[in-house]
Amino acid sequence: MACHFPIIPFHRTWEKCFEPTIEFLAYNHRKCLLRFICSGSFLLIGSSEARETDKMKTALYLLGVQGLIGAFDTLFYHEWMARLPARGRRAAPELLLHAARDFFYGILFCTLPWLAWKGTWTIALLGVIVAEIILTLWDFVVEIAVRRDLGDVYAGERVTHAVMGIMYGAMLASLVPTLVSWWGSPTDLSIEPATISEWARIFLTVMGAGVVVSGLRDLYAALGLPGGGWPWGANEA
Repeated sequence: MACHFPIIPFHRTWEKCFEPTIEFLAYNHRKCLLRFICSGSFLLIGSSEARETDKMKTALYLLGVQGLIGAFDTLFYHEWMARLPARGRRAAPELLLHAARDFFYGILFCTLPWLAWKGTWTIALLGVIVAEIILTLWDFVVEIAVRRDLGDVYAGERVTHAVMGIMYGAMLASLVPTLVSWWGSPTDLSIEPATISEWARIFLTVMGAGVVVSGLRDLYAALGLPGGGWPWGANEA
């Protein structure tokens, strides 16, 4: 006659012996998994913020380089070669476009290093950018007519305009992640200095002030006011 052992009670006894160990492992497994998920989330958020910061730095440095090229274009081609201010009302259509565009450039140079355009303020900033682009495209058309008696826009000037367009496009592409982040934030125009060196922020601000002054000069000359062509004489235009 075969002998039968109570297997089921044996299994239950084995399970009871190991229940504390199994519960301990399960609890710590969940705890470690939660820590891992949280750590991964923080790493992803941190890396995303770091990428956004790097992109903003790139955008501001590109804006600074474009400002330097723009200063050269204004001083050498607009002032020295074409002497647009001395042409007064003859160059008024181009000068007025320059004045308006310089105003929008001044906003970008003076605010981006220091302020965060959050929420609906992002739309206002996009309006500034779009307005500047429209004025630039318009200027490409108008300057052909204004410069006709000079023989057209100078070849080197066309090159600087092309380079500035490329720089501006690269700057905007680098600015996109920051704009997306600002758009998703509560509406606020807050003081949040960009993570670039202080001297770079000051340099960009000085450039912004300079471009506004240049715009005011062009506006004054376009209106044909006394001394608007200084230091060039009317016979030099």
